[in-house]
This record gives sequence, C-alpha cells and structure tokens, in this order.
Amino acid sequence: MPSFIADHPMLCALALIFIDIGVWRLISADLANWKLAARLVIFAVFSAVLFNDGMNPMLVAPYADNTALHLAATALQIGWWLFAARTLTVLLGAVMMQRVGHTGRLLQDLLGAVIFLIAIIAAMAYVLDLPVKGVLATSGAVAIIVGLALQSTLSDVFSGIVLNTTKPYQLGDWISIDGTEGRVTDIDWRATRLQTSQGSMAVIPNSLAAKAKIINFSRPADMFGLSVCLQVSPHARPQTVIEALERAMQGCRPLLAKPAPNVAFKTSSSGGVEYEISGFVPAMLLKREVRNQLYDLAFRHLQAAGVGLLSATESSTPLALSGARALLERSSIFSTLRQEEKDTFSQNMTLHSYRAGEMILPAGEVSDHLFIVETGVVSVMLNKSGHAFEAGRMGPGEVIGEAGILSDEATLADFSAKTYCTLYRVEKEYLKPCLDARHDIGEAMKALLDFRVHTAQTLTQEAPVVPVKKGFLQWLRKRVL
Repeated sequence: MPSFIADHPMLCALALIFIDIGVWRLISADLANWKLAARLVIFAVFSAVLFNDGMNPMLVAPYADNTALHLAATALQIGWWLFAARTLTVLLGAVMMQRVGHTGRLLQDLLGAVIFLIAIIAAMAYVLDLPVKGVLATSGAVAIIVGLALQSTLSDVFSGIVLNTTKPYQLGDWISIDGTEGRVTDIDWRATRLQTSQGSMAVIPNSLAAKAKIINFSRPADMFGLSVCLQVSPHARPQTVIEALERAMQGCRPLLAKPAPNVAFKTSSSGGVEYEISGFVPAMLLKREVRNQLYDLAFRHLQAAGVGLLSATESSTPLALSGARALLERSSIFSTLRQEEKDTFSQNMTLHSYRAGEMILPAGEVSDHLFIVETGVVSVMLNKSGHAFEAGRMGPGEVIGEAGILSDEATLADFSAKTYCTLYRVEKEYLKPCLDARHDIGEAMKALLDFRVHTAQTLTQEAPVVPVKKGFLQWLRKRVL
C-alpha cells in the first residue's frame, strides 16, 4: 500500500477526499466524536501524501513542465487549504457545542465563514502566487459594496449573534417579543421563529428582537405566572370580594403555594370595580386550564358571597333571595327544579358551619343526609397504601354524601373544611321522595356518584407489578447494555 501511494500520490489524495465525504455522510450524528476523529485522521493522511510528494500548499505547485500535472497539483493544494478550513471549523464547532450548546451555532457559522475567507486568500497568495495586497484591496471593496447591499440582512445576522451571546431566550422557551407570544422553535441567521398558542408560526427578524421588549415566561423554569381580572359592582364591600376571591384561590389546587397567589384591587370607576387574581403554575401547558378553572371558582365564590360579576346585559342588582333559595339557583343538580319546588325545598334545608380543618363527613360513614356547599373550600382526602393524599377540592354548589342517599353505601373519602365553610344539610327522609318524583335529578346525582367512585378507584388502585424476566435473552441484554 505505501508503494502504491508513492507511485500514485495524486490519485490517493483525491481518493482520500472522497473517503472523507463518504465517512462524514455515513457515520450517524449520534457519533459526533467518531466523525471528528475520522476527519482528523483523513486530513493528517491527506497532508502527509501531499508533503511527501513535494506538493507543499505553502509553495507554488510543482510540475511546471507538465501542464496537466501542474493543474492537478494546484487543485489538490487549493483543496488542502479548503480541507484544513473545514476541519478547523468542525473542530471549533465541537468545542463550542460542548461549552455553549445550540446557542453558539450562529457564532460558529460566522467563525467558519472567516476561516474559509482566510483559507481562500492564503491559497490565492501561496498556491496561485497572486499579489495579496491587490486581493485584499479588491476583497475590501467588494465587501463594502456587498455590505451596503445587504445592510438589513447583516443587521439581522449580527443581532442574532448578540441574542445568542446574551441568551435572553433559548430553544423551547415560551417568550413574548413585542407582544407576540409563543414557543421558540428555531434561531437562525436572520430570524427567530415562534410557535404561537394558536398553532401558527411567527417569524421575527433578529434585528427587531434585539431592540424589542422580551418577556421570557420560562425563566425560572419551574413556575409560570397567570392572572385573572374580574369586575364587580362598585356597591360590593371590598373585604367581601377579596375574601371570596381568596377562597377561590384556595380551591384551585394547581396553583403553586410558593410564591403564594394573591388578590389585588386594580381600578375603580362608576361602572364597577376591577380585581385581579395572580399566581403561578408549574408548567406552561397548565396556564389556560388553570385560568379557566380559576375564573369558574371565582364566579361561584362571588355568587355565594352575594356578589355578582358585572356584564353589559345583566343588572348589577341581585334578586332578594334567601341563602338556601339562591344556592338552589346556582346548583347544577337542583337548578332544574320549578320555582315553587325550589321554594319548598329551601325550607327543608338547615345551615351548618365548619371551621378550617374540621371534619364534615368521614370516610366509611353511611350518610343519612346530603350536604350542599354554600361558601368556603372543602378538601377531599383519599387513602392509598396507608397514606392519605388530597384528591380534590370542592366549592359552592357541590354536594357531599350522595352515596348514602342513593345506595346506602359508605363514603369513600374524608370531606373536611379547608377554609371556614357553610353548608346546607338536607335529610334523607325528605330528599328520597323528591328524587323518586324527579327522575332527572336522581339520574344527575347517580351520574355524579358513578364518576366519583370511578375516580376514587383510579386514584387509589395499586400499580401493577411487572414481573422480572429471567433467562438467557435477559442475561444477554444486560451484558450488552
């Protein structure tokens, strides 16, 4: 093989170039270190072949008496400079990726362009023996012309380098640039691409992003802020509104306890008073769901406190109803009762209050009455493998104890007051005939019971134990891995 290389150096050098291209294409991107090592070895062998045959890239090509060989040697020497530039670029890129990751891609590309420019000028000066000063002067003039023609594009390029250096955002971050909100999917030479919550793609030039106001919702990575604004009657007492909204926050389990959510007065006018609930969730994808849940809880707790949200079509003056009667209007189960039925039903409801932490209905008890939550937050506790955990929270309008009413079954969970609560109690001897007469209410309550039983079974069932596979194949897999 060495004798063949000595006899045919140009052919071997050309073959090495094609081998490098093939190896670079065939080796997987997951084996980046192996790809780099292969390129370094091939470049070293390529350089040795050229220098041993007298084709020094620092000198004019030999074989001046043979035009074909001279041109071939010149091409290989120029190829050496380009090969060296590419190898150096890949090596610097590997080092930068280890230090700064994907964010250094733009800087890597810029350094690669500079290295290739230097290699081309060096090849023209050493191999082609052209006057370097004239080349540099011509290059400078061309660079000025190109720079003026591509001023906007170059502004985007250098702004992209600044953004990748300062790192106000990275790939995968949820950000807002000049009011455009979305997840960063790509940062290239010219622009930053965002995938918005509507599923569309927003392309923002880097020069605009570098000058605009940037809000990064992913920093810090473990909490994402949200807020809900509500407008109520200016005649409602602020303390009553704030207490109702605080109960709504406590009823929303996904909200982080630290930093604690809070309620704040925003603005006041003759038309109404605006309050804002703000808090944090652990994941960006939860923001929309929690906002909807928080608004629903705020609506229910405000209604329970006798405060209604203002709207353009509804009067801000509520109807004069008793607490029990108003609760039936808000209840999803009993709201279908006729007006006279609600009047009779409300007269058979008794009000009970519970302090925070007090047990309302323990697990295992067969309830002979039904509770309807008027105000406050009720915590639902289940037991799994001897450990109690909170499975949910209940608010105004929700019912407790339907299992004992419908099927004389024991309650599966502990129901306790998380905040100060008031609940209306309806005895079974009165409620049972009502359910027999109104099948729609009975069916609604049965559907609720089935859902709660299914949820409780899902949350408390033990995870199946996966049997450990034994045998030769399992032993072989462990040895290989």
